[in-house]
Amino acid sequence: MQQIYQDILQAKANNNKLLAILLDPDKLNIENIEQLSSKINSSPATHIFVGGSIVSNGETKLIVLELKKHTSLPIILFPGNTNQVTNKADGILFLSLLSGRNPEYLIEQHVKAAPLLQKSDLEIIPTGYILIEGGVETAVQKVSNTLPIPKNDVNLIIHTALAGQYTGKQLIYLEAGSGATESVEIKTISLVANAIDVPLIVGGGIRSKNKIEAAYQAGADLVVIGTAFENDSDFFKK
Repeated sequence: MQQIYQDILQAKANNNKLLAILLDPDKLNIENIEQLSSKINSSPATHIFVGGSIVSNGETKLIVLELKKHTSLPIILFPGNTNQVTNKADGILFLSLLSGRNPEYLIEQHVKAAPLLQKSDLEIIPTGYILIEGGVETAVQKVSNTLPIPKNDVNLIIHTALAGQYTGKQLIYLEAGSGATESVEIKTISLVANAIDVPLIVGGGIRSKNKIEAAYQAGADLVVIGTAFENDSDFFKK
């Protein structure tokens, strides 16, 4: 049973907004996980995403195991490659980089991950991942060797999101990229939210509570905070 996804669908139906904290294993010290988990538990977060563009083999598993000791929130893999797949998490966003045309991230990594996932108990959530211009060259862009969709090409963004839904993606993820100086524009979020039926995730460049609320108001069902929380783990206390 897809409990994580069913909970997201139920939240969308009830207009209950969700929040995920994105943790990059490359930027974490495992000795600080207990303290970090305490701050996440006292925040409005409903989910924890774990992953990054470049992560050492085995590191994700160690981070997830340590998180499991200190939080009961669902831990969902947000993998940049197959090295980050671990059965110790609760679920995985099975990401297809729809904004690019590099077959490695459209299907090749998925084929490599398939035998690992077949043997796992992870809840697999097919996710259409759309990288949008965010003001800087992001790690996703460098690693995937793809270009983001220009932020002013709103029709292409909408059509890409729709194509993702029509090909069976259960989530659509609009991403400005880790460390982005500009978040996905509110108008774009609104137009995509109105065009698709599946839940919408928005992340990248969101560095204030006002931006979180604005994304919710525009139609995001789940907002992801990464860099802002990495830089200040007391972000939600302010």
